[in-house]
Parts: sequence; C-alpha cells; structure tokens
Amino acid sequence: MVAASWRRRIGFAIAPVLLAAAGVLGLLAWRSFPVLDGELRVGGLGAPVDVRRDAADVTHIEAASLADAYFAIGWVHAQERGWQLEFNRRLMRGELSEVLGPRTLATDRLLRTLGILPAAQAQWERLPARERRLLQSYADGINAFHAGGSQLPSPEFHLLRVQPGRWTPQDSMGWALMMALDLGANWGNEFARLSLLQRLSTDELWQLMPPYPGEPPATTVDLAALYRSLDVYRDRPPHQRTGIEAGPDPWLAGLGHAEGVGSNNWVVAGSRSASGRPLLANDPHLSLHVPAIWYMARLKAPAEPGGRATDVIGATLPGLPVVVLGRTAGVAWSYTNTAPDVQDLYLEQIDPERPGRYRTPGGWASFSEREELIRVKGEPDHRLRVRATRHGPVVSDVMPGYADVIDTRRYVLALRWAALDADNTTVQAGMAANEAQTVDELLQASALHHSPMQNLLAADTQGRMAFEAIGRVPLRRGDDELRGIAPAPGWDARHDWAGWLPASAHPRATHEAIAARGWWATANQRVLPPGYSHFIGGDWATPERFERIEQLLAASDRHDLRSMAAIQADTVSSASRRLLPLLQRVRSSHPLAAEAQAQLRGFDGDMRADAAAPLIVAAWADEMTRALVAPRIGAEKFQALYGKRSFRPGLELMLEQPAIGRAWCAPLSCEQHAAAALDRALVRIAADQGREVAEWRWGRAHPALSVHRPLGSVPLLARVFDVSVPSPGDAWTVNVGQYLPNHREQPFASRHAASLRTLYDLADPERSLFISQAGQSGLVFSSRYRDMAGEWARVQYRPLRLNPPHWVHQLVLRPGPAPSGR
Repeated sequence: MVAASWRRRIGFAIAPVLLAAAGVLGLLAWRSFPVLDGELRVGGLGAPVDVRRDAADVTHIEAASLADAYFAIGWVHAQERGWQLEFNRRLMRGELSEVLGPRTLATDRLLRTLGILPAAQAQWERLPARERRLLQSYADGINAFHAGGSQLPSPEFHLLRVQPGRWTPQDSMGWALMMALDLGANWGNEFARLSLLQRLSTDELWQLMPPYPGEPPATTVDLAALYRSLDVYRDRPPHQRTGIEAGPDPWLAGLGHAEGVGSNNWVVAGSRSASGRPLLANDPHLSLHVPAIWYMARLKAPAEPGGRATDVIGATLPGLPVVVLGRTAGVAWSYTNTAPDVQDLYLEQIDPERPGRYRTPGGWASFSEREELIRVKGEPDHRLRVRATRHGPVVSDVMPGYADVIDTRRYVLALRWAALDADNTTVQAGMAANEAQTVDELLQASALHHSPMQNLLAADTQGRMAFEAIGRVPLRRGDDELRGIAPAPGWDARHDWAGWLPASAHPRATHEAIAARGWWATANQRVLPPGYSHFIGGDWATPERFERIEQLLAASDRHDLRSMAAIQADTVSSASRRLLPLLQRVRSSHPLAAEAQAQLRGFDGDMRADAAAPLIVAAWADEMTRALVAPRIGAEKFQALYGKRSFRPGLELMLEQPAIGRAWCAPLSCEQHAAAALDRALVRIAADQGREVAEWRWGRAHPALSVHRPLGSVPLLARVFDVSVPSPGDAWTVNVGQYLPNHREQPFASRHAASLRTLYDLADPERSLFISQAGQSGLVFSSRYRDMAGEWARVQYRPLRLNPPHWVHQLVLRPGPAPSGR
C-alpha cells in the first residue's frame, strides 16, 4: 500500500512535467509542418511560382522559367524532406560521425575513400554552363528555404542537435553517384567469390553461386588455384575488431555489395492493349527507407535558351531537381538495372622492400595518398590516410572484412568503378529527358546517360516503343580470361579495361521488334540477344520474375491498366515451387509436422501474406541453407556473406542434382538434413507465432519495413519513425519482397521491394497511375508521412495527372525577402 501510495504521488508530481513536455513537443511538431496554402516571400526567385498539391498529393510546380522551377523544387524538397537531404548530404560527404558519433565512422571512412565528393566536383566542372546554372538554382532553393524561417526543422534536427548544412550543386552530382553505388552489385560479388575460394574449390564455388541458368561459368580460370599460387589469403586468425573496425552501418552495408538489386518494367504494344496504344509499367526495387525514396512532383516551365519547354510529372529524388521516372504529355519511360560489370576489384601487390609502392605492368609505382580529417562527435578528430592505385581507391584499407581474408602485408584490393570518371554526364541526361515528347527524343537525351547502366523502356502517344540499355560499359581484352568475375592481378595489363562498348552495340529492341512480339519486359535478367559478341557481365538476377511476367503477359490477348496492375501484384514464386517436391516428402517427428505438411499440400507457390505455407517454405529453406553451407565455408564467413548473397540458386542445385547434393549433404543424406531443417523451422515459427499452425501468417513475419535513417536503429524511436506493413512475396516474385535471413530480430522482414509503382496508358496519359511505398512528407508527425503505405501493400494506386480536376492546396512563392518567422 505504501509503495502504491508513493507511485501515485510520483505520478501526480511528474504529470505536469510530462504534460508540459508534451505541449512543447506538440508545439515544435506543429511549427515544423509545411505551409501549403497562401503566399510566402522567398529571396532568390526571379518571378512568382505556383506550388499546388492535388488530391493524389502530387506537388505541381509552375514557374516562369526553368531556373525558377528548379529553385522551387529545391525549396519544396527542403520543406518536405529537410532531414533526408541533410542525412544524404552528410552520408555522401563522409560527415555522419560529426553528428552521430563513432558508430558511423566506418561508413565515413568508406565514403571518403571512394571519393564521392571529389568525383562529383570533377564531373560538375565538365557540365555545360546552362546545366551548372540550373543545378545552382536548385541548390539555392534548398538553402533559401532553410534561411527563410517559414517552419522549424523536423524533429530529427532537434533530437540530434543538428543544423541544416548548405547544399551545393556538387552535392546533387554526388547524390547521383550514390544512386549508382546503390545499384552496383558486382563489386560485392567479386569479393564474395574471393572469400569463398579460401574454403572451396572452383567447382564448389560455381555450385554455391551458379552461373546464369543455361550458361557456363563466365570464366574458365581455376580461380582457387590462381589465388593459392599467389598466396593471397591471410594465414592467421582475424584480428579482434573494435570501434571503427566493426564495419559500415546497416543503411550502407548493402551499397555495392547486395545481391538481387533490381526492378521490373514492361511495355505492351497497342495491338495487344484494349486502348489501341502502348501500356507501360515500372516498379523500381530499392531498399525501403522513410522518408520515402521518391518525391512525386510535376515541373512546368517555358523554354530557356538552348532548351525546350518543360512539362513533366513523376518521381524525383530529393537531392536532384529532375523527374527520374515519369512522363510528359507525349512520352513515358521506365528503368530497371541492367547490372553490367562496371566495378572491378584488383589485387595490388605491395613492394616487400618499400611498402609505399605497388606492382604495375611497368614496375613498382608509388601509391597516391591524401589525408582526410573526419570529425567525430564526442571524440577527437579522426585522420584517415586514403591510398589509391592506377585503378582507383584502395578499399581494403577501410573494409575490415577484406583484411580478414587477404594478407594485407602482401596485397591490397583497389576498386575501378566507371561512375567515378570525370566524364559522367548522367545528371545532364536526366535534365534533357524531362523535355522529351517522343520516344526518339527520349533516346537522344538518354545517349548522355553514363552510370549506372539502365534498361530503358519507353512508349509515346504516337504508339512508338523502344528498349535500350543506356549507360557506360567497359570493353575487355580478348586475352582477359578472368573477365572481371573475381579480383584480378593488378600488375597484369591483360585485365585493364580496353575502352568502352560503343553505344551502337548496346542491347536494344526497335519499335518494330517489340510490336512484332506484342510486348517487351525486363526484370534484371540477362538482356543480351542470342549470339551477342561482347561480354558485359555475368551477374544477372535469376530469371524467375522475368519468366513470370512473360507468362502473365502471354496469358491475355488484350491488356489494360487493370491487368497490368494484377501483374504488379502477382506473388507466385517459382523458386518456392522448385523446393516443394522435396519439402512435401519430408518425414518429421515434430508434433506440428503433420499440420505443417497439410498447409503445404495445397500450396501453389503463391507467397500470400495471409497464408502459413509461405512462411514454412521460407524458414525451411533458410534452415537448409544454414545446414549445408555454413559448415563448409565456416560460421564467420557464412555470417559475413549470407543475406548479401541468398545462396538459394545453389541450394536448388544441391537438392535437384543428386551427385552435387550428396557432396554437400555428407555425411548425412539430404533427406536427413531436410527433416532436421523442418524440425528447426517449426520450432522457430512456433516460438514467434504460437503453436496453431493454421494461424501462422507470412505477412506477420514478412512486413515491408521502411527504416528511418538513423533513428530506426534506436528501438524506442523506431516505433515512431519506422513504417511497417504486412506484405506478400519474396525475392523471386514480381511483387518482390527481399529479406535478409541473417538479421537477428526480423530475418524475413521485406527490406528491398517496389519503392514505387507506375502504370501508363499512352492512349490517354492522364489515366496514368502511381503509388509510393510510404508518403510524400518527411515529417514523422504529419498524416502524409505514411499514408500511402497501406495502399502500396494492397497494390492500389493514385492518379498521376498533369491536369488534375482540382487542387487540395495552393501556395504561391513570390520573389522578395523571406519573413523572419512563421
């Protein structure tokens, strides 16, 4: 009774304090909400700009000049996504530790070593004067918003005690490079092969990481023998990691290293559409974050000298002023990742007599070096020595996992990456594409696109269609037998790039070819035509998504927006179907096994969120992978690679080809492993979802989890800032939901999915549809922060119109000095 009395007294005492704190937080939240109606004075504008929001929450910007339109979209990006811009600016500059402390030091070290900002500066200096002026206008708009004081910064700034930094045009160039890094996976595949060959033979490597279906391994070199002959591997246990050696942060760990980075797009010819004009679909798959990756906007402005009028609508990336994916009145376009090999790791041999030198085809050469100063909150400044070779930055100096594998007394690993080259004109291509009105004009603008290479599918209101892989791909010498598949000896000139693949040799399909077939689709599969004579890579996504799209397109003589939406919603996993025959034969003594097998008997591979069978299949496949692979490569190596590499194609090969399976399953049989794996899977699921098998749900274990950066890493704050919705699918379904099975807390949570879905009917582009994965606002207390998440999970859409029937909000930005406060 006494304790209860004291609790009541304490409660009464602190209640006013809590109410006061809540009142302060409420006031700060209200003051951070954007002004959406009325008029505001903004210094830096040349003329008034209309900023209007339609019922779909698309922001329409109409200006008297393109410079003012770019200024206004910069202002709006800062208004709605201020923290996202600040985080991205610090991320690419390697300045996170200044506000987040030592836990982000590994990330800062990696980004400084890659030299994102110096590369951006070099590319900026090569831009034509018009494009530089327009990028400056965008930066001016961001900075004008922060200087204007029309609203308080979002809660992240207050929680982390950060002030918005000054955005520069070079930051926009840098953010384009960061997107290229996010879509580049080959670098990680190369290192994974090098690491695995420390424990596996070359044949075993190609069993665990099989080549693309129907193809031989991309190289005939005995890689294991090569690395043994070079004495590459470290011969002592890995050092004990502390502090900065812990590795990059979760939000960067996948960049350049994750498998399965991809998207879907397809076009249907007018002869196969109900409207008589082409239909186009796109859903770019990216890591799920909040605020949402994309900001939906329309930009309208008259022609400037040297340009054409702009009237474009679609998805912008905060940090860049252009519509990346979208349409004009005449043409719509879409992208998927081509995934060519534009990143090579090189083994650079260190001079044993003078460690400041490395071996080249012409003898020993000195590493180039620079020093980077990284400020660290709460700790002394960190000084980083960045080394580079003739190929590029030495990444093994800042990637602890690399130093655990190679003998860094004798070798380092340097990265050659096309996107860092000074002639990268990707940003310029985006600006030009926003002015296109036909497929031909879009292709002409896209000729400037550099990195990353993308599968462009486009259609226009005249009925024309085109496919082309746009971007830069290196040519390789005929005597380069390694072909960039794994780290190459850097002193052997055979492995140096021999120029660039000419644009005329890029994979493509003409309008006539698409019309004759009736459709064209890409889903990160091998897009090379039969007999293609150039090697551009071998790390394509396995073709399950592509084959399912093709199957569904062929199933109907006439398609419309409804059938296109149904394809985007499809969750049938042929990868799960492949595993079912063995799983359904498993004999287990677990008490729940009979009920689990009953769920599997009617399962057709549809990874529905409201079903139990998808969860059973996924958990069993995970347990099988762990049982067969981890003992062979070692627990530490398995933990380092699993998730970034799914190993599912390897598991399928082991279970479908008895000779290979016996070797990996020994000393047990694969059937014994399968039974034990099912037992473990059922124990895991029951511990999480209870013992009523019929009540198990895949969507409960597989929510689409959009994580806030960085507050999603703080459990209490994650409940407020993260966005989670139950979702269907897996990594091999059209409606994709890729998960990280080695994640401790949520191994099946979908973390890489359709960040956006768009549908276009070129008979009437005003019928176009979209949905984003979270919401337009970056302000966590706004109703617009997560309002699209439920619609996205249900594969519903909102209209994407240049001319909506009415406006929900209307704001006018007028030139003049900004007010000092709200």
